[in-house]
Formats: sequence, C-alpha cells, structure tokens
Amino acid sequence: MKKGEIYEGVVERVDFPNKGYVQIEDRRVAVKGVIAGQRVKVRMKRLRRENAQATLIEVVEPSPLEDATPVCPHFGNCGGCSAQTMSYTNQLRVKSGIVEDLLRPFLNKNGVCMEEPVASPLEWGYRNKMEFSFGDEVKGGELALGMHRKNSTYDVVNTPQCQIVHSDMTAILSKTLVFFQQQKNSFYRKMQHTGCLRHLVVRRSFATGELLVNLVVTTQEEVDTQGYVKSLLELEESHELQGQFAGILLTKNDSLSDTVQSDETIVLYGRDFIQEQILGLQFKISPFSFFQTNSKGAEVLYEKVRQYVGETKNKVIFDLYSGTGTIAQILAPVAKKVIGVEIVAEAVEAAKVNAEGNGLTNCEFIAGDVLKVIDEIEETPDMIVVDPPRDGLHPVALQKIMNYGVDQLVYISCKPTSLARDLALFEAGGYEVERAGCVDMFPQTGHVETVVLLSHQKSTEYIYVDYEPENADYLKGIAGSATYREIIEWSQNKYGVKVRSSEIAQVKDMCGMEKRENYNLGAEVHRVHKVTAERAKLIKEAFKHFRM
Repeated sequence: MKKGEIYEGVVERVDFPNKGYVQIEDRRVAVKGVIAGQRVKVRMKRLRRENAQATLIEVVEPSPLEDATPVCPHFGNCGGCSAQTMSYTNQLRVKSGIVEDLLRPFLNKNGVCMEEPVASPLEWGYRNKMEFSFGDEVKGGELALGMHRKNSTYDVVNTPQCQIVHSDMTAILSKTLVFFQQQKNSFYRKMQHTGCLRHLVVRRSFATGELLVNLVVTTQEEVDTQGYVKSLLELEESHELQGQFAGILLTKNDSLSDTVQSDETIVLYGRDFIQEQILGLQFKISPFSFFQTNSKGAEVLYEKVRQYVGETKNKVIFDLYSGTGTIAQILAPVAKKVIGVEIVAEAVEAAKVNAEGNGLTNCEFIAGDVLKVIDEIEETPDMIVVDPPRDGLHPVALQKIMNYGVDQLVYISCKPTSLARDLALFEAGGYEVERAGCVDMFPQTGHVETVVLLSHQKSTEYIYVDYEPENADYLKGIAGSATYREIIEWSQNKYGVKVRSSEIAQVKDMCGMEKRENYNLGAEVHRVHKVTAERAKLIKEAFKHFRM
C-alpha cells in the first residue's frame, strides 16, 4: 500500500458524522463523506501505523441504504448535504444508530434504550441561517459564491439552487454574486491573506419572513455599499422575494482566521436584527447571536427538553451556554427562576430584551464564561440544562456543574462524540443516563442533536462500625484541627473545588465530629445544599491533611 495510489473497498462502518472505514489489504482506512455499505474507490492520503486516511474518488456501487434520488442540482460538487441519496427514513435510522453506538456503554448499564429519533418538520428549506463563502470554482476562475467544494478547503461551488434554504436566500445569493462580479472586487485568499470579499450571511425568520443580510469583507478594498443595497432592494421592488428586508449590514473583518467575526459592523439599511417565534415566544436574533438554524426543528427539540426536565414548579434552573435564552424562556413560565449564562455578551443582551418582551420576570441572564461565572452565582440550582458548543464541556466546568449535586441534569449536544466523552466524567461523578434520544435538526446531512437526561445516583447503603481501641491514650495530642475557611482554601488550592461550609458540617456529622454550634441555626428557613459523594471525599482528604 502506497500514498497516492488508488484502492477499492467496501465501507464497513461509519462514525459521526460521516467518517467511514474501509478495509484495504491489512489496514483499516478512514474515508470521509461515505455511507455504510458503499463500494468505493479511494486515493491513499496518509499512511501511519495507527492512522491511515484516504480521499473518496468514486462510489463504485451504492449502499443498500441508498434508496433516493438527490434533489439538489449541486449534489456531488457541493460539500454539504451528503445524505441525499438516502430516504429520510433511512437518514434518521442511520443517525440514531451511530449515536446509539457511541452512547451504548452508558445505556447498557441501566437497561436504557434510545428513544425513537424525532424527525425535522421540514426536510428541505429548513435553515433560517446560511453562511456562504466567496471564492472561485477553479484556480484563477470567475468569482463564485456558495459552499465549499466536496473534499476541498479552498474551492467554492456556486449554489444558486441550494435546497435546504428558502428561495429568498438563494435569490439574495445570486443578486450578490452578479453585483460583485460586475464590481470586480476580489475575494479573500486565506493562505495569502489578501483580497476583500469573505462571506455572505443571510438569516430569514420563518414567523415573519424578515431577512437580515450581512456582507463580511476586509478593509483592503473599497466596497460600493450604496450600490449593493440598491441592488438588493430591487429584489423587493420586483416582488422576487416572499419576505422583506429587515436589515442589510456590512461587517469588517481583518482577522486571519476563516471565521465570521466583527471588527466593526455597520447598518447599511434598516436594523440589525430579525424577530422569530418559537413555541409562542418572540425572539430577537442579532447578527452574531447563537440561535438554532432550524426554527421548526427547534420547536420539536425544545418540546423534548421540556419532557426531560419534567416538573419545574418552585425550582431554580440553570441554563448554561444559553445563547439568546431560548431554553431559559421556554422553561421560565413553569419554574421559580431560570438563570442563563452565555459568553457572547451580544446574545445575553438579546436574551434580556427577549425575556422582557415576552413578559418574563423570573429570568436572569449573565454574560461570561461558564467556567468562571458559575462560582459567582449565589443561587443553588434544583436542575441544570446544558447546551454547550460542539467541543462539549470544559473538564473543570463539568466538575463544577457536578459539584452542585442536582438530582437531574439535561445535556443537549450537537456533537455526540463530545457528549460521550463528557458522559464518562458524569458517570464517574455518580450520574447515570435515564433517557436519551435524537432530534434531527439537519436533514440531508450526517449531523443530529442528541438529548440526554442524567440522574444523580445517591447511595442509601451504610455500614456502621462501633470500635473502641484497648488503649485510646495514644490518640491524645495527635488530632489536629482546622477552621472552615482553612478547609475551603485547602480544597480549592488542591483540587480547584470550592466546598461549602454547610458541606463540611455534613461530612463532620458523617464522621461523628463536632460541628460549630451555630451551623443548624435557621435551618428551617435556609435551604442546605446536600453534599455529594465526590465533594465529601475531598473534604475527608482535607480532614486527613489537617489530622482531624
């Protein structure tokens, strides 16, 4: 087997989202963009002892799972929507099966079965946001605007008939492309860091039909913004759009990374947000706010979250990584209080405005990193909902979340491999999977949302030992002591965990040690945070350190 050579084999299995494995000679070779059961031709890309990779060249024979004809004319060239050759029923079955394989170690221990996958209400035209890239289809070719070519980081394919967005969005894409082809502005070249045009980001509200257009450029060239706005408004005037423009923006971005971010954003027309509606609640969506890209699918997803959360009366709920506060506001009407934490300040401000507009007074939104903010919140949660970024929870944040010892926790994940990694840590901390299911937010692709309900397993078995040594005199003078503050500081320095005074007192009680006299005063009116097994272990280590 040699690098650059072409080989043929059958895809034996596929891992999330579409990474397949083909047995070639005596090696297991990874290939992206394939479906289990396909016979494929591949070109060997990398040969290492534990990591052989190849690039897909051709599907020689289709998989038995492929029972549909692609709808999109860009299929095969465009790097998106690789699952179009499967019926939607098969897509759901494959996605759910891949997730179940990842979560099986956590499901089998408790006899939990994956629930039936929940379909997106729309298979096509479901996206409320699309990020198109400027580039060229061939080196030195005419300006293109669309999606990246399959298996390419640089080439861009024009996608004027993309099928997973509303026709209003493709009309804006086509109008933008023609305008800048005539203007002769160059596109930004990622390797050379030269050029002007970077991205076109379009949002469309399903509830109102409002459109928000954001043209992302560098400052290396002048852009005719007035002419651009005029050309887009012609779409409205000629009734080529079903919706209407809420705003047209220009974002200046001179960063080296290939991400949409803002050095400065200017409103060229209208305003900088659209309004969307989810489960009867109104949401203001600004240019850089996180919001589920499938509005109709989000309603289905949040209904499942509601089911998993269950009874919320008189409960304090933490919504961590809350984005524009969608989950928090959906839970707020039936909860005592919901506290959302989100690192994007713009999203937090939008969440506050949304909550006020929806008449919700029991929502609080905090801007900051969950890793740091969680230590500053005075309230103690009864339940926690987490919807982290694709990479999952930071290990320290995860430990801090577990330290609350809530009875139940709901984890929403768009990347089940990150979820599986985090579940192993939750399991070590005494949590078990009680329910698990998939909600498809991304038809025609390999991606899927996963929702898991975790329950804290508290031990109810105790062994009581009554032991008195024959000569107890040797204990005199050996026992040490420490203040609550010393124990708290030692635990924080040693393990990065800030234990509570009430928890120290509970562990003292477990160990038959004297507590400070005023610990229980007012207990009938102050809620005491029950110590978890993990935190009790840390406190006992502190007792040993101080020879208590």
